Amino acid sequence: MNYLNTFAFQFYPYIALAVFFIGSWVRFDKSMYTWRTGSSQMLSDKGMRIGSNMFHLGVLAILGGHLVGLLTPHALYEGFITAPQKQLLAMLAGGVFGVVCLVGITILTVRRLTNPRVKATGTVGDTIVLLLLFLQLLLGLYTIVESTHHMDGGLMMALAEWAQHIVTFRSGAAEFVAPASWVYKAHIFLGLTLLLITPFTRLVHVWSIPLSYLWRPYQVVRRRQPGLRYGPRA
Repeated sequence: MNYLNTFAFQFYPYIALAVFFIGSWVRFDKSMYTWRTGSSQMLSDKGMRIGSNMFHLGVLAILGGHLVGLLTPHALYEGFITAPQKQLLAMLAGGVFGVVCLVGITILTVRRLTNPRVKATGTVGDTIVLLLLFLQLLLGLYTIVESTHHMDGGLMMALAEWAQHIVTFRSGAAEFVAPASWVYKAHIFLGLTLLLITPFTRLVHVWSIPLSYLWRPYQVVRRRQPGLRYGPRA
């Protein structure tokens, strides 16, 4: 079990990250026209808007929370928030946005599996990715339940140490995960696996966040003037 733990949480993160970055670069360089979301909204709009918006709102908030919570050194915030308080904040925020994301992905999953047009034009890979995301979300929500059994913030600090050891290329990272419950390990391992498969699926569009929309000018549309004709003359 020690060997499996060391591989899963010391070496596998680097394998997943290497495939994620290098695979994404190769796909963009070699198959740029496959770099897309593969949206099926034009096939059927029913449930798409609310499901997609709720899913993306939830997942972006959750990812942002994970990045800040895991990668921010404890010394930067220990002066104004304790480890137990940080854990409680993470549980509350993760629970709220997790439920929002769960509702959204449930709508999208049901739509993908039951709508004939969407199902006919989709791929097996699309369905697998959606189901893996659904499973990952359920595992994440269950970690909140598990966290209620240890509110001292110790395990959360250990997981943060694991993440910071990984990104700073330090050894011994797997030791911080070893005492954790199975649900935390499964959640981390599946998250790394999702990174691993990203370059080969529609998940690759996470690189294409349209930040330019935040500062682009408004589109000016002129009103049609009475008496004016548009199009070719008769």
